[in-house]
Amino acid sequence: MGVLSPDAFEQRLRAIGAARYHDRHPFHRALHDGKLNRLQVQAWALNRYYYQASIPRKDATLLARLPTAELRREWRRRLEDHDGSEPGTGGIARWLKLTDGLGLSRRYVESLRGLLPTTQFAVDAYVHFVGERSILEAIASSLTELFSPSIISERVSGMLRHYDFISEETLAYFKPRLTQAPRDSDFALTYVKEHARTAGEQDAAAAALEFKCAVLWSQLDALQHAYVEGHPPPGVFLGADTAEAFA
Repeated sequence: MGVLSPDAFEQRLRAIGAARYHDRHPFHRALHDGKLNRLQVQAWALNRYYYQASIPRKDATLLARLPTAELRREWRRRLEDHDGSEPGTGGIARWLKLTDGLGLSRRYVESLRGLLPTTQFAVDAYVHFVGERSILEAIASSLTELFSPSIISERVSGMLRHYDFISEETLAYFKPRLTQAPRDSDFALTYVKEHARTAGEQDAAAAALEFKCAVLWSQLDALQHAYVEGHPPPGVFLGADTAEAFA
């Protein structure tokens, strides 16, 4: 494949999301359509916590490598979005309110004791990818945010409609993401289109986005296998008794 124009390259990237984003996964569909029980929703929130809590580590790794103050200022906002400007603020704190609302011990959630092994392996692979690959690939891997606003709107409305143990306060994490994700993805998309100038660079950026889609998809694969198909690995979260034993 030869070098694509910036607009054609953008369409290539968007086609990856259309084919590979995790909104197509059966666990995702079941979550939004009200087909999961409380334990399954708890397991999703518990495992997703590790992903959310690792995003600032990923962004700090990239921030240290960015060559200009302009780029560092832009990327620094992502750290504050997730870590907050003071205790009790930011995306991680809001995610803990979600797990609180689902009845999970905060100490248990933060301990990471109940994680599925695939969750940890996939998330750690993403952090390592961003630290080890080119800046172009690292930024391109964040472009799943192009596809997140629609999934967030669907998630909030579906979970509020279908689960009586979910409230708007429980889902407070998601509202700021409706503005943060488009802002971040607009910047990342502009950067990738400007800096992927050769066919090889465009291929590398596209592969980075495919990798990130696989990171998200594999986490749902693990949840499906453990909590829907009934094959939980040893030591993972199995309900209130597991969490209370640690708390």
